[in-house]
Amino acid sequence: MSESFNFNLTFISGGELKTASSRDPESYAGIMSFETADDGFRHKVTVRPENDVCLVSYYEYDNGFAKGIGDMKALKDSFFFMNGYQSWTDTKEFRTCEKERDVMKLPRKLVDMFSFDKYGDAFFYKYGKDYLHGYDTFYAKGPRELFIQNLNYKNAYLIFELNRKTGALTVKSDVEGAEIAAGDVFTLCEYFYTSDLKKGFEAFSELFPKRGVKKIFGYTSWYNYYQNIDEKTLLRDLDALDSRFNLFQLDDGYQTKIGDWLSVDPAKLPGGLEQIVKKIHDKGYMAGLWMAPLVAEKESRLFADHPDWFKKDKNGDPVRCGANWTGFYALDLENEEVREYIKKCLRHYADMGFDFFKLDFLYAASVPSYKGKTRSQAAEFAYDFLREVLGDRLILGCGATLYNAACKFDYMRIGPDVSLEFDDVFYMRIMHRERISTKVTLKNTVFRSFMNDRLFGNDPDVFLLRDENIKLSPENRKALSLINALFGNVMMTSDDIGLYDEEKKQRLDEVLTLFNNANVDSYRYDGRFIDVDYSVGGKSTVLRYDTEKGVLI
Repeated sequence: MSESFNFNLTFISGGELKTASSRDPESYAGIMSFETADDGFRHKVTVRPENDVCLVSYYEYDNGFAKGIGDMKALKDSFFFMNGYQSWTDTKEFRTCEKERDVMKLPRKLVDMFSFDKYGDAFFYKYGKDYLHGYDTFYAKGPRELFIQNLNYKNAYLIFELNRKTGALTVKSDVEGAEIAAGDVFTLCEYFYTSDLKKGFEAFSELFPKRGVKKIFGYTSWYNYYQNIDEKTLLRDLDALDSRFNLFQLDDGYQTKIGDWLSVDPAKLPGGLEQIVKKIHDKGYMAGLWMAPLVAEKESRLFADHPDWFKKDKNGDPVRCGANWTGFYALDLENEEVREYIKKCLRHYADMGFDFFKLDFLYAASVPSYKGKTRSQAAEFAYDFLREVLGDRLILGCGATLYNAACKFDYMRIGPDVSLEFDDVFYMRIMHRERISTKVTLKNTVFRSFMNDRLFGNDPDVFLLRDENIKLSPENRKALSLINALFGNVMMTSDDIGLYDEEKKQRLDEVLTLFNNANVDSYRYDGRFIDVDYSVGGKSTVLRYDTEKGVLI
């Protein structure tokens, strides 16, 4: 092994917790063998145990290629990209003077009551006040550059942990739960790295070539009516759309309870969904449907009738994934009856004619512990299953771990929900990192833009131009619409377009022009302002966005 390569592996063998360390070869002699390949660009470590083992943790530290970013003189002038755990997790270029919000700092009773720790990674990752951390893609921008990309994401998430005070970088592979039989080979980690940021993004582009994903310009019912939809309102909003739209999506609210997907609320939709699908197709649009297929709420008929269909924790209780609705729980995806039920629900609506499925709360695949699987492997299994069931139907993933969805789903939400006031209500600002916030999601839209049309088509969430039922200022709405148009592959609104005056119609025209024709050449971030260089029809323009106020200046 290279002298600059330092690691620590914790595992269970013969019922005992053991540690193997590069600084103590005797700690793994006669237990397992390591193989390391490192050519100065690509790094890979595999392990072959002599007896059956279950992995607990693996991390690397003090490795030579990462030492440069810890230069104390350069540290304060650098930005570090930290990719959040799932779709909704706040993601941006951080400075070392910034801290991450740790939901576990809230009273434990409050966390447990609302399952705040389950929305993100707090249920398995221990936050530290002196650290920033991110997943699978990391880069340092400043006097010393560094780019690292996880190549082993189907087996284990790669967590980058930066000490804000020293600049030391630790690379952790989330191997917890992996079981390896004696003599088998398991990849602990594999990634490429470079001290040239440009070369890093070029290598990323070679790893994930452009997919040519179709652009979506559509309508979704959620951000105006939420669950309070009805047939009359939906058909009115559908009728108001023009030929520039290509999707009409029904969001949450059509079903009686989360999990009871085949039970359509007769009070809201007395004619059922078939006639709505037909009307959508008659206008030449794709018909879209929202579903959270991996979970069911406490008050659902599914939860009452099939308690054995839900994954249990070590105490025998169903695994709760959050507090939305009446609280919701993770279905056991290793149960064949569960998979058949999910398949039945999805195929029912696909056969009805729905072309586009927004599948939400998909992080639930990784919340339960599945024997022998890492969290990433559990998500891979779930997302592969959803792709197989829906065949050629378009899938928009939401609330999902991003790299597990890469090249499986057509589109992916890359930020939290847009809020109807810029940073949502004040008390939610101290909650989990996956909270609703227009302020947060706009940063995610920009900083995850390199993933667009490579991992999937980026969905930055809705733009809203209306004056009714909204607290976003006109300036906030303008910034939201233009940034989404520049950086997204999906543009959706929940507005009743029929209420637009001439000014809003003109704004909609401008948004569509950018969405269909603009090319973003570059962007720069100074800790508050984002400057975007883009061009339309050969004309170059610079847009400056104030991330704190949510306005263009």
